[in-house]
Amino acid sequence: MSWNNVFSAPTESMAMDEDESLLRYGLHPAGANLDEVRGLLLAQTQLEKRAQGELMKLCCVQLFNASVLEDVLLIWQAKTASMDADCAIDIQLLCGSGLARTKAYLSSRRIPQAEAALQRLIRCEAAGDFEDFTTAGHSARYAAYYAADA
Repeated sequence: MSWNNVFSAPTESMAMDEDESLLRYGLHPAGANLDEVRGLLLAQTQLEKRAQGELMKLCCVQLFNASVLEDVLLIWQAKTASMDADCAIDIQLLCGSGLARTKAYLSSRRIPQAEAALQRLIRCEAAGDFEDFTTAGHSARYAAYYAADA
């Protein structure tokens, strides 16, 4: 599925900030809200090429919590939009469905972005970045992080 084709036109939700997104979607969006978060993330990724925004990171957290494997490459695209985004968006956010399932999914895709993401995951895993990683634990850390901002 190509999200670029699905979300090519900006919507009014593209002007929202973190607080509005949290209020509208929460940390665990579902159903049609996921499509809006995807569109918002694509718009923020495009903006990231000019200036980083925290909203982009929040969209990645929301999609991480949704645990949809097809979102892995969308999150990867956001993470690699700039050096700042690469630092701000944790590699673990690619793994909302778990590290093993994410690696298997990326291995099954035959495109350069999937290979690049897989190789980064492998390097980060070898470096210990996934030691004691669980999706529930990572989600809880972000819940605490965003609660502190509220």
